[in-house]
Amino acid sequence: MVWTPRVTVAAIVENDGRFLFVEEIAEGRLVLNQPAGHLEHGESLIDACRRETLEETGWSVEPESVVGLYRRIEPSSGLTTLRVCFSARAVEHYPGQPLDTGIERAVWLDRDQLVACADRHRTPLVLRCLDDYLAGARHPLSLLTQA
Repeated sequence: MVWTPRVTVAAIVENDGRFLFVEEIAEGRLVLNQPAGHLEHGESLIDACRRETLEETGWSVEPESVVGLYRRIEPSSGLTTLRVCFSARAVEHYPGQPLDTGIERAVWLDRDQLVACADRHRTPLVLRCLDDYLAGARHPLSLLTQA
């Protein structure tokens, strides 16, 4: 049997001490997450970060560094996800951009606001990735190679 983890990307986008999040419906409840989603076949991780952020928030971003790589085993299903989290710079907002199915809206929150609604985080990685970013975790994009 071949085991393959799911690969996702996520973006930490900061603007004046606030961070871009999405409110989305997951497993029947409204949750908070970084703009994030699955890597598509043939797509680079950096391009996936750009695409997912635009599709979920209407913001065009430019990834600047890798914050970290995170492995998570979903408690309910046992599925393993490998999340590649980027820091990204907001480039342009397209307010008329239709958002992905399940995304209710994009919101800008500071860390305290995010912590205040911890029960609504999609996974523990939401706060973990932000805290790693705030602690200075930045790895060059050259860490990721594509053959």
